[in-house]
Amino acid sequence: MSTPPTWQKSSYSHSDGECVELAAADGAVRLRESDAPNTIITTAPRPLGALIRGIKAGEFDHLSA
Repeated sequence: MSTPPTWQKSSYSHSDGECVELAAADGAVRLRESDAPNTIITTAPRPLGALIRGIKAGEFDHLSA
């Protein structure tokens, strides 16, 4: 039986429950929305890092308009 992942909330999470949570396990990173905890996206650390850097650099800002 495997140990369930330990989820960590984003420091940008709202107090009203809108939270992105991350967990590391078996060399992978798992992401989920606190409102849908059974829906999990799994990725590797490098692609996730590239996504976060792109978000911080504003590369996706045009998508929110």
